[in-house]
Amino acid sequence: MAWVAEAGLNIHLVQFGTASYASFRDAVCMIRVSLIRTAANAKMKLRAIVGVMTLCGGLALNGFSEQAQPPKSQAHNPAGSEYRMGSEDVIEFFVYKEPELTTTAVVRPDGMISLPLAGEIQAAGKTAAELKTAVTSKLHEFLEDPVVSIIVKEINSPKISVFGEVRKPDVFPIKQRMTVLHAIALAGGFTEFAKRDRVIVIRDGSSGQERIKLNLTRLIKDGAPFYLQASDTVFVE
Repeated sequence: MAWVAEAGLNIHLVQFGTASYASFRDAVCMIRVSLIRTAANAKMKLRAIVGVMTLCGGLALNGFSEQAQPPKSQAHNPAGSEYRMGSEDVIEFFVYKEPELTTTAVVRPDGMISLPLAGEIQAAGKTAAELKTAVTSKLHEFLEDPVVSIIVKEINSPKISVFGEVRKPDVFPIKQRMTVLHAIALAGGFTEFAKRDRVIVIRDGSSGQERIKLNLTRLIKDGAPFYLQASDTVFVE
């Protein structure tokens, strides 16, 4: 009696001396089946290992690519979504079924506008919705149920100033969000004596005037834009 070991599997005892041809054939078939199963299992394990390695490699590359990307910069002091009107802005007024009250008005330097029937109304500092409410309230004194629509046709009031070591210091109108770099570009760019790491933004806040010191070299490197607000003054040392 002897045990035959093939491909790491134990094969049942085969009596070669006394076994019949049928028994020998059955033994050979068992060996073949065992070898086929062993190979299939090994192939499945290999596929599983390759799959896991591929998945881990993909996750590692993805994590590396995310770390390699620069952090998303957050804008400093972005302008608000609701615009507040100011001097020299042009506003159109429509009153439903009252064509004689439909008109265009320009905000005066004192912040007031003159409207038919409604008279003098403060416009500067108000949003379109707030001004609509004020005009509607005034017209209620004369009309039963006035329906007022307002369109800000031209925005001329927001301005910023750029002074110091720039080539063309001046006051510039802003009709959309503007970064401090854009403002300096409007002023002709830096002079040869400008200190890019010493730029000051002077801003009127609720608690008074504030001075914001900026290092533009660092801002450019970090990719973090600094947005100006209406009436800001940029001074380049």
